[in-house]
Amino acid sequence: MVANRVPVLRARWLTQTFLSWPYPPATVQALLPEGLVADEFEDAAWVTLTPLLMADVRVLGMPALPAFAETNLRTYVRGGDAVWFLSLDVTCPPLLAGRALGVPYHLADLRVSVTGDTVTYTGTRRTGDAGYRLVVRPGAPVEPTELDGWLTSRWRAYSRRLGLLWETPVGHEPWAPAGVSVAALEQTVTQAAGLPAPRGEPRALFSRSVDHAWVGATRPVRSPTPPNPRQGGRT
Repeated sequence: MVANRVPVLRARWLTQTFLSWPYPPATVQALLPEGLVADEFEDAAWVTLTPLLMADVRVLGMPALPAFAETNLRTYVRGGDAVWFLSLDVTCPPLLAGRALGVPYHLADLRVSVTGDTVTYTGTRRTGDAGYRLVVRPGAPVEPTELDGWLTSRWRAYSRRLGLLWETPVGHEPWAPAGVSVAALEQTVTQAAGLPAPRGEPRALFSRSVDHAWVGATRPVRSPTPPNPRQGGRT
């Protein structure tokens, strides 16, 4: 984990589903800016679709924002256990200010509903170029695999703007993954990001709550020096 700098945003992450698919590394690399290299697990790059609820969101010095839904599409890059966001759909207009640092926020109509043992996520981007419907049934807690840890133990996000690479540290308490079955999935978010439609069933995980998450101040950095690809395992 990165050093715990002074957080500029704190939040709770609720009712979060992770759907992850492998892609050829060259396919993902084509979507990355200069200076970033796709990370690999067992010779594959990975892309994850993550809908969730953001609650108790507090920006430094400001009152808490009302809870809102978010759906992000991310991939994984070398250089400090990092992610690159391909898109971030939100219902909260103030977050669109993140575009100034190259973070690909989009305003969308999103909904998360829970009925019995079923969670339904729906979303439509205001520009009309992406949307999804996902129905899942969370299960019992599971022991995370090495791949699960590789996908979820990420402590910084990169963005690029004005010819510079920017780094944002991210932290959260340990979380308890649960199994989840996917009852229905229709989505065009991956295609809108420039990816082909994913093949096969996703690697799926669920999180009921992460009560202490934080985001640190964004700063410009030199391009990270990528180590050799990791074929599974943490360093």
